[in-house]
Amino acid sequence: MEKTNSRRIDTTLGDLIAAASEVAFACTDNDKDAYKLAQLALMEMIKKRAHPIDLTEEFESLSSPSQLIH
Repeated sequence: MEKTNSRRIDTTLGDLIAAASEVAFACTDNDKDAYKLAQLALMEMIKKRAHPIDLTEEFESLSSPSQLIH
């Protein structure tokens, strides 16, 4: 049985931006502040979910340079 992450949702980037913008505009009466708030919220979500990678390790694990081209 596959383990599921209860914090994961299936959505598009466009839908996520639209939702963040909708909430931000509901929280402020200034367009500039709303866009900045939505931007900050999206950046925090992305930073928290991003997986760091070691590019040196990834490159060294390739068996041939042709694996770089897919």
